[in-house]
Amino acid sequence: MTGKITWPVPAPQLPPAVHPALAQATEAAVAAFRTARERYDRAQLAEKVQMGADGTPTMRLDILVDTAIAEVVSAHRINLLSEELGSIDNGSAVTLVTDPVDGTANAAAGVPLSAFAGVIAVDGVPVEALTCWLDTGRCWHTVAGQPSPYRTSGREHLDGAAVSLLRPQRHIADAWWRVAERAARIRILSTSCLEAALVAEGSTDAFADAGSDTHRIVDLAAAMLTVPAAGGAVIDVHGRPLELDPDLSRRWSGVVAATPRLAEELAEAIRGDRLDLEES
Repeated sequence: MTGKITWPVPAPQLPPAVHPALAQATEAAVAAFRTARERYDRAQLAEKVQMGADGTPTMRLDILVDTAIAEVVSAHRINLLSEELGSIDNGSAVTLVTDPVDGTANAAAGVPLSAFAGVIAVDGVPVEALTCWLDTGRCWHTVAGQPSPYRTSGREHLDGAAVSLLRPQRHIADAWWRVAERAARIRILSTSCLEAALVAEGSTDAFADAGSDTHRIVDLAAAMLTVPAAGGAVIDVHGRPLELDPDLSRRWSGVVAATPRLAEELAEAIRGDRLDLEES
């Protein structure tokens, strides 16, 4: 897989009144993403160049974008919690929680499904979230306590739902297929933050990790504000609390759904609760 990705990266379509640090971080992420594509070919973008703060290898594209975001954070003298650079404490009550490129494998390969996601938290409480689809510039923005411009599909049951899932893995194969057999449509887009935004706006009914404990809090932080404000719910399959914890070794199996009822039904299917009851 060689050659550069040549199509243009548009500017983010930022709505008015975005927190200045969040707006500038988004713009910096998009600019760094664009520059990286202009400068490096697919193999170079995907090259593992270091270990991220979450303990997984970091692609060159990730670190280039994350470094640009860190410069914005430094200029605003706020804190940073990022997938690649980890926790940077500048002694502020304000923290930017970010996944600089969600769906990096897609982005490095030229698959146009990747996103920047950022959350402004004050004293650990999320107050504003923004997700930017990097290949289109489209943005989803939510402010706590303000009416959401988005509305989920309102679906309450898994049977007949359109569901996005993380890729199937051998150790969760049974759970994955329990969901797939009941849903009307299954998609694997490989970009959790973008998939959550699509749930918020009603384009799909749900998104889930079928029990693999792949999600870090940076994968779910924007959804935790955006989706409930649109009428949906964000939970962990096993009921663990979702917290803005700087410990990026913590993992969850996130469920993002159009309604709380669908979220619980999807989590039950992944756990196999109904099957357990039938066998008892």
